[in-house]
Amino acid sequence: MAQSAYPRVGLHEAPYVTGFEAAAGRHELGANEVEQRVPDGEQRIGASYNSERSKAELAPPSETQSQLAYRIIEEMIVTLQIPPGSIISEKSLNRQLNIGRTPIREALQRLALEGTVRVVPRAGVIVSDIDLVDQLKMIEVRREIEKILAGRAARLADPQTCDEFRRLASDFEEAAAKDDGKLFIATDRQFNGLIVATAQNNYAAHAIGPIEAQTRRFWYLHFQRFGDLQRVCELHAKIALAVAQNDEPAARRASDALLDYVEWYTRRTLESLR
Repeated sequence: MAQSAYPRVGLHEAPYVTGFEAAAGRHELGANEVEQRVPDGEQRIGASYNSERSKAELAPPSETQSQLAYRIIEEMIVTLQIPPGSIISEKSLNRQLNIGRTPIREALQRLALEGTVRVVPRAGVIVSDIDLVDQLKMIEVRREIEKILAGRAARLADPQTCDEFRRLASDFEEAAAKDDGKLFIATDRQFNGLIVATAQNNYAAHAIGPIEAQTRRFWYLHFQRFGDLQRVCELHAKIALAVAQNDEPAARRASDALLDYVEWYTRRTLESLR
């Protein structure tokens, strides 16, 4: 795929920590706020973490405590509030997030199955490094699974669900117009959940979970430097609109177009990091 197909469009450079900086040292998540390699002004782990705000954001009415713990911890890892190499303490997470030890343990077990963290005997739970080499392999699999999910969602979406996809398409378009990364992340989380729920295929849902977890970390780590927020928002909006129109072929094509961009962006990032 030619690089000229996706020129970079005016995304501001932000001082996010790089993977190499984050992996330079191991950090332990203690009972109090800990110093970590995150930019000045960004949210740090510990006393400053607003657990009540995070609990309220995008919380489904039927969300269990285990699902809530998973969502919050995964977000902290993806957004580098807990960077690669950090040692995670169940006890301190319990105090900071005001969530029980059992749900936190279940959330960490799920993250371990996805490869986001690893359990090391006598060391505890450690946030995994981001494997740069495996990104293209994951994209190859992600392309086929997401195409299945998008197609099935378009085929099975009822009128009420179609309205939800139209709303998400509008939110993606707003994020593109405002260059609003936070709005994109929030909308993308809702979009992914709705696609999976609408597609009604547990096998595809279970397969895509670990891949999305790893690609989201890679995306957050490097997108400010190498990505095009407007373009990625537009591509997501096209999938959402195709699903809203119950147009299965268009949804599959739009999913392929998004993964074309993701592959281009990933190759560009890897080449720049060599």
